[in-house]
Amino acid sequence: MSESMGRWSKMLKTKFTMTVRMFSALGIVLVVCGLVTGFLWAGQDDLFLKTRQWMEVFGKVYTDVVINYVDNVDPEKIMHAGIDGMLKTLDPYTVYLGEKESDEMELVTTGKYAGVGITIGLRDGTITVISTMEGYSAAKQGIQSGDRILEIDGESARGMTTEDVRNHSRGTPGTTVRVKIEREGEPKPIEFVLIREEIPVRNVTYSGYVSDGVGYLRLERFSRSAGEDVRNAIKELREKGSLKAIVLDLRDNPGGLLDMAVDVVSKFVPESTLVVSTKGRRNDSEHKYYSYEKPMLDDVPMAVLVDRGSASASEIVAGAFQDLDRAVIVGTRSFGKGLVQTISRISEGSSLKITTGRYYTPSGRSIQELDYFHRTKDGVVTVKPDSLRREFRTLHNRKVLDGRGISPDSTVPEEASCKLLDELSRKAMLFKFANHMASQKKTISDDFAVDGQILKDFESFLKEKDFQYEEESETKVKELRAAAEKERYGKSIYEGIDRVEKAISEEKTRAFERYDKEIKSALRLEIIGRLKGDKAAIAASFKDDEQLQVAVAVVKNRSLYKKMLTGNRK
Repeated sequence: MSESMGRWSKMLKTKFTMTVRMFSALGIVLVVCGLVTGFLWAGQDDLFLKTRQWMEVFGKVYTDVVINYVDNVDPEKIMHAGIDGMLKTLDPYTVYLGEKESDEMELVTTGKYAGVGITIGLRDGTITVISTMEGYSAAKQGIQSGDRILEIDGESARGMTTEDVRNHSRGTPGTTVRVKIEREGEPKPIEFVLIREEIPVRNVTYSGYVSDGVGYLRLERFSRSAGEDVRNAIKELREKGSLKAIVLDLRDNPGGLLDMAVDVVSKFVPESTLVVSTKGRRNDSEHKYYSYEKPMLDDVPMAVLVDRGSASASEIVAGAFQDLDRAVIVGTRSFGKGLVQTISRISEGSSLKITTGRYYTPSGRSIQELDYFHRTKDGVVTVKPDSLRREFRTLHNRKVLDGRGISPDSTVPEEASCKLLDELSRKAMLFKFANHMASQKKTISDDFAVDGQILKDFESFLKEKDFQYEEESETKVKELRAAAEKERYGKSIYEGIDRVEKAISEEKTRAFERYDKEIKSALRLEIIGRLKGDKAAIAASFKDDEQLQVAVAVVKNRSLYKKMLTGNRK
């Protein structure tokens, strides 16, 4: 046994040493040195002593498990699990980033990457091209939406994840990547040699006019170039027409860099205006961020669209505009993330993203909804009750509340989804049918609409693909039947359930009739996007976008706009 243990110890030595170094970097440098140099408050000695004691305990447990556990264990994997377990006691935004995650974070912070210009996704278990970026190698050389990737650099894509393919397609600018694809309507696979290029991350994915004099910007993220992208979009709008009002769309924008949020706000408010402030645990942690340039649009009416997908930097922007009475907020309540993260490099291939403070809008309110730091005995995260939400005032004395994200000045509920459309999207049936149409039609008219014949073709397509789904009512009836069987109900109950099932089945055959408008709209946008591109699909969505239409109506009605942003709200 001693010889076996000796061999195991030698085999372990290299990995163990490497992992201990990583542990030291994370534990000693980040925690201990951070305490020694930064946390200079009363009681520091006691905190330092406890930290050192528990670091020793952690190290002993780790060493004992790695050396003495009954089965061989991976020291690095055990260490990562320990780090993840520690961080899970905090909040979901404090995370350890490995090499892959650090690369993605680098993409956000630099605002660019080297790739071939494709967006991919998994469709029927096959890596499929969802869209291509205009002006880059994939689009220029003929890659199309719907192409199924068979090989990449001679390696079969079968069994690869989207992350695997993405990593293969990215690399050093100027290098090449060979891709073999399968395309509907083509008898044989097609091979492309694509050139990697430096590609800027698109922050503004659409800009244009949605009504006479009303400009529209869709801002989807806050990477390093977000402020400059907004600046360029405003310049283009001015060149194309007379910009009398503007709508900024932040829906489904998860956020990004705080300084880019300040940069965006600076384009619309007077110079040296407070945009956001942050404050952490340390006494010297408070920072105030002000707009730092003359605004490009400081007087035109403005509306901002938000929803539950608008978070972090999006909420900094929306909160600043609301508190400064600079824009009318339209849509639904935002996500409610008011925590600030700082990224620290732990090693060459890893980083720690850690929550270091909270941010506050110009009125002084925090929009953080979930309280990760005061959980119930069961570890459940709490939400501040309405009775404890504090009141703040905007520049024009309007009442706003803290603790629940950004509440719109004009609430416009999102259109309720139906199970049929959800399943059509989840199973990529809309996408596949659009590809099918694209293989038959190379162009469509500018006023393209889905007519009855296309809808019939779509129904036939679904039958060919054996599309099946279960409506919510069917699920509920199954649950009712199971409950009745459990309770041993009599025959009459089952007869009633049978009648309900039959009625639901008959109604299900009318699903396309019941959701005719929604299905036609979804198909129309999918087909336009497939044949004319993403920007054309976005533009085509405007007429059915109720939230956008309300925003446009508000900024065009000067008296209503002024009334919504002024006055004393009790």
